[in-house]
Amino acid sequence: MISRWSLVVPLVLPLIMAFSFSSSYKIARLKYNGGGDWYGNRTALTNLITFSNSQLGTNIDREEAIADVGSSTLFQYPFIYMTGHGNVQFSDSEARNLRNYLLGGGFLHIDDNYGLDQYIRPQMKKVFPELDFVELPSSHPLYHQKFSFPAGLPKIHEHDGKRPQGFALIYKGRVVCYYTYEADLGNGWEDAGTYPGDSEATRLKALKMGANILQFTFSQ
Repeated sequence: MISRWSLVVPLVLPLIMAFSFSSSYKIARLKYNGGGDWYGNRTALTNLITFSNSQLGTNIDREEAIADVGSSTLFQYPFIYMTGHGNVQFSDSEARNLRNYLLGGGFLHIDDNYGLDQYIRPQMKKVFPELDFVELPSSHPLYHQKFSFPAGLPKIHEHDGKRPQGFALIYKGRVVCYYTYEADLGNGWEDAGTYPGDSEATRLKALKMGANILQFTFSQ
């Protein structure tokens, strides 16, 4: 099967032309301006990579990369993870760069680490003014990859007693951005014991959901 990565314009994504679970590649964390802690959940992505390589047979480099939202290096990575608690600010050029990345086949997972919602929604509106976040139903394929989540996005870390919600930006039928709100998956991906109140079962649930996101990214 030809992946969407094999269909992108070479000048846009010169380093990644096709995806397979046997290929070796890196995924990255998004660095952004505005003062928010883009570097939060420091051990989350590396633990998710290890779990994915073990459970899905992927061959992702165990070290995460850092990709600045306005840099051309963004286009080297098929999957970008974004998190934080506070302010996010995209300049016009950064918004255009992120849009081009997503239209070229890239995927952005935004994981609200608590307090991100009021900032990220207007910034993503800069990126896709014509799109609105829509909540994915529990029947969506993203929740039924290797691991099944019949109730949809799981709750990992409690904040305000709100239910977890998974939102998406969908461009011409493809999910280009998945936004996890009131779930805090990244907390569950961190090293065991980082949050004493989280059980190993909760941590495993978070990792399974994260693996589903990665698997969905390369199969849609």
